[in-house]
Amino acid sequence: MNNKDLCLKAAEYIFSKKGYNVVLIDIREQTSITDYFLICSADSDTQIKAITDEIEKKLLENENIKPWHIEGRNNANWVLLDYVDFVIHIFKKETREYYALEKYWGDAPMEVIEDKLSEVKK
Repeated sequence: MNNKDLCLKAAEYIFSKKGYNVVLIDIREQTSITDYFLICSADSDTQIKAITDEIEKKLLENENIKPWHIEGRNNANWVLLDYVDFVIHIFKKETREYYALEKYWGDAPMEVIEDKLSEVKK
């Protein structure tokens, strides 16, 4: 599974815990630090923790990968899961608006990820 596919899998796990406003940014042409940023929003510390735990658990169980580093788990306003080739940012809504990462990477290709399960329920 390539890095973009892994990000899309992680997006499914985000949606399963009611995360929203999911964006995938391809930063391969802008930097060598990583290939992709996957960014999402959540409404509470509890939800951020649930999303973080779900991604970490499911990527390990299903893809046998674990994060190289996790930042912000105790703070829960912004948790960063660093898988080296892709980085997942889980923001509390207000914190995401404040830092506006999408604006910093505005020249990079960006894709809004839709929750396919919610489309089926409609």
